[in-house]
Amino acid sequence: MNTSSPNIQNGDLLIAEPFMGDNNFERSVVLVCEHNAVGTFGLVLNQQTDIQLGDVIEDIHTDLPLFVGGPVQQNTLHFIHRRPDLIDNSICVVDGLYWSGDFDQIKRGVNLGTLTERDIRFFIGYSGWNEGQLDSELLQKAWIISRTKADFLFETPTTEFWREVLKRKGGEYKSIAHYPVDPRLN
Repeated sequence: MNTSSPNIQNGDLLIAEPFMGDNNFERSVVLVCEHNAVGTFGLVLNQQTDIQLGDVIEDIHTDLPLFVGGPVQQNTLHFIHRRPDLIDNSICVVDGLYWSGDFDQIKRGVNLGTLTERDIRFFIGYSGWNEGQLDSELLQKAWIISRTKADFLFETPTTEFWREVLKRKGGEYKSIAHYPVDPRLN
């Protein structure tokens, strides 16, 4: 029996299995931004808050929504984008998808309206795993792994993201996408 976990790569999606039992990640999809020997850094893609970016950054005037990137350091701000003209100081996560960058350049684009939610997403906090921690969770089958493309990430409604990622995987995952949140209510 193979007990090793699958190889995680930058750009992978970690899809919470339907009955994970962790309120931080219930029905969540986490984008792996960085995975190395030290650990893993990711951002939850589908937990939108009622807070807007302009509410937390003084000199930004926008109604762009903020997402909860995860339970770690929720006093930090992170962002991903798909604009190749903004890749200065960005890290390419997967083709056409970038993490971080020149924040002054981002602020200008947001304030001018040339950078919209179709191109960028902001997060408070992040999801993090120490060395071996994510491997352990994968062996316990807490996560389903998938790949993504920048277009899918920005064009799929966040309220349907978990289901849509599973449907795209096909096979048995297509059925899992329809599991109720509480099976007792089925």
